Amino acid sequence: MKTKCIIVDDEPLARKVIRAHLQNFEEVEIVAECGNAVETDRALRDNSVDLIFLDIEMPQISGFEFLKSLTNPPKVIIVTAYRNYALKGYEYDIVDYLLKPVSFDRFYKAMTKFFKQLKDTEIKVFDEGDTGGKPFIYFNEDKTIHKVYLNEILYLESFREYIKVHTQDKAIMTKLPISKIEEKLRDRDFIRIHKSYVISVNKVNSFNSRIINIGESELPIGRTYKDAVMKVLKFDPDLL
Repeated sequence: MKTKCIIVDDEPLARKVIRAHLQNFEEVEIVAECGNAVETDRALRDNSVDLIFLDIEMPQISGFEFLKSLTNPPKVIIVTAYRNYALKGYEYDIVDYLLKPVSFDRFYKAMTKFFKQLKDTEIKVFDEGDTGGKPFIYFNEDKTIHKVYLNEILYLESFREYIKVHTQDKAIMTKLPISKIEEKLRDRDFIRIHKSYVISVNKVNSFNSRIINIGESELPIGRTYKDAVMKVLKFDPDLL
């Protein structure tokens, strides 16, 4: 599966430079190019994104203001002409801070850092025994490893670079992008219902066109996820 990215800059020439550099990375796909925060917000709602190349000085809403507004931001590489934002940039846990004009050598180093971080967040689903074993995942919370069976998970909730794993009797907070866990659980009766939630389909108690009830929790269905969710639940949304 390719790494999906968005290029965000109000200068077409700056976007062209990043696009040209990315042609050297076959594993990366550009899903959108945006000139402002409004276009970027729309692109994030319409696509699953792993990385944003983000300019700071943009019309109406700055890159930092936009980044602060995101509940579950992808990885970010800042691309700007201004040195004085570097310290603030790292407060947002960015991958790297690139100064324009961006040389390919410097760009390559930033991408190397990104791929290393991506590898560090890889997660594996284990199956116990050769046959009939219950699948489980190890989650790391404050240097304590928790073994969680998939059939115990109610839903997963995103908090920027972290997720909270909700089970019937506990909640575990671990540093992991929700897109990574979604990718691993997609074929195991889990589905993304909102930019901040992945649920176990088998744990759904009730639902309507806007809300899904699981256990004691009431979770929103995102507009862009609605059709896919209703299809998995085998229900015609027009009947609601």
